[in-house]
Amino acid sequence: MKVIGTIATAVLLAATWIPVLFAAEIPPDQRRSGFSFMAPDTQAIQNDDTANPGMLWVLDGEALWKAKAGGAGKSCADCHNDGAMRGVAARYPAFDKSRGLLLNLERRINLCRVEHQRATPFAYESRDLLALTALVGRQSRGLPIETGADPALEPFVAKGRDLFMQRQGQLNLACANCHDDNWDKRLAGSAITQGHPTGYPMYRLEWQSLGSLQRRLRACVSGIRARPYDYGAPELVELELYLMTRARGMPVETPAVRP
Repeated sequence: MKVIGTIATAVLLAATWIPVLFAAEIPPDQRRSGFSFMAPDTQAIQNDDTANPGMLWVLDGEALWKAKAGGAGKSCADCHNDGAMRGVAARYPAFDKSRGLLLNLERRINLCRVEHQRATPFAYESRDLLALTALVGRQSRGLPIETGADPALEPFVAKGRDLFMQRQGQLNLACANCHDDNWDKRLAGSAITQGHPTGYPMYRLEWQSLGSLQRRLRACVSGIRARPYDYGAPELVELELYLMTRARGMPVETPAVRP
């Protein structure tokens, strides 16, 4: 009965949103990080590196960065000097011209493992991949997101935007219904944010773990009763790209903390 009631409530909410669908994208001067929607005690956890649980993954990432791996017996540090990754996370997803592919940061890390270390790629959401991604992300903390400046990204940004606006699932909702049209309202007691991906991979209290942006996107798709895309699917990477371009100029917060 509780599940049925939850679905019925969501359907009713969807019905009430129909007249105001896609009123407008959020103007740049009104963009707000999910941090601003949190209670002060949760904000304090993110702000204090000694209390932020995401820093445990960053520490693991530092160890992995220095560890030699694979048939080549190389470490990340053998190729990249200290601080070489500063600003990198702020520019991903990016277009790899040599491959003709759109790559997110996780795939770039795995390609380096395969091609330069001759090692097995990490699985999506594995602790090791999250750790290295968190380490690279933290080196860009405080820098403005720059993703989307490359003209080669334009068709991928357009596909990601189309997916953001597309109604899906049994609830017939799109990302924009929440994050463009109804931000700063509440759903089931939780604040509806603008959905800017400024702090991934991030620690969610709900998960009691660090997780990637793709994990969050898949959870949203499941929440509207649609079939989630596989990890690494082109659709998810294109949506990642659009969300990052939508947040362009906002500072990186990795590893962020959210409810």
